[in-house]
Amino acid sequence: MDKKIDFAIDYYTAKGKEILKLVNSKDDLTADELINYGEEMAIIEYKLTALEVAKES
Repeated sequence: MDKKIDFAIDYYTAKGKEILKLVNSKDDLTADELINYGEEMAIIEYKLTALEVAKES
C-alpha cells in the first residue's frame, strides 16, 4: 500500500509543479485563469495532505 501512496504523492507533486511552471511562465494571465489555477492547486494540496496522513497511519 505504501508504494501506491508514494506513487500518488509523486504524481500530485509533479502536477503541482506543472501548474506552477505554467503560471510562472505566463505574463498575461487573466483573473479567471489565475483563480482556476489556484483552485487546482488547492485540490492538489488537499490530496497531498490526505496522502501524507494516510502514509503516516
